[in-house]
Amino acid sequence: MAKDLCKTLADLKEDEALAIVEERLNAGDDPLGILDDASRAMEIVGTRFSKSEYFIPDLVYSGEILKKINELVKPKLVKEGAAKTGGKVIIGTVAGDIHDIGKDIVAFMLDVNGFDVIDLGVDVSAQKFVDKIKETSAPVIGLSGFLTLAYDSMKQTIEAIQAAGLRDNTKIMIGGGQMSDEIKKYTGADAYGKDAMVGVSLARKWAGAK
Repeated sequence: MAKDLCKTLADLKEDEALAIVEERLNAGDDPLGILDDASRAMEIVGTRFSKSEYFIPDLVYSGEILKKINELVKPKLVKEGAAKTGGKVIIGTVAGDIHDIGKDIVAFMLDVNGFDVIDLGVDVSAQKFVDKIKETSAPVIGLSGFLTLAYDSMKQTIEAIQAAGLRDNTKIMIGGGQMSDEIKKYTGADAYGKDAMVGVSLARKWAGAK
């Protein structure tokens, strides 16, 4: 059996990938290390998609495999006891984008680290983010997007949050595709996360500041 989870998942070999995860968990491997390998695999999937080596069905399939891996790993993480912070985080993929792989990884990692995650799904309008912030008073917002068109949607969403008078009470992170300081500045976000653990660190810092 192949032992390289990253390569196996990136090659969309579901049965082999799940078998590797189970074997590693049974051997006492660090669950976070397994998720890190899965995250790297998803980056490869994203690169292959951008090069037209993979297509939408491949993205969807890789996401389904990832969800099954998360289901296997989550009990081990929860058992190890992440301290509950009680902090609320709203997360969603912005309007015009239907990619949920990156969002799902971040939402999962926030969940196992004790956050109350409100996942709005994909292709989420700016107004829906505004309404949910009003409803929950969540201090941390995560905007996800894989396509370059998502940058404009992120900018419009943050402008809508500002216009609704909610910006001063929220911290907003962006992620999902190729992020940079320039994109952060363009959208008006407070920070960007290059991976899920950066997102968790930002949420922890921001929630703690409230």
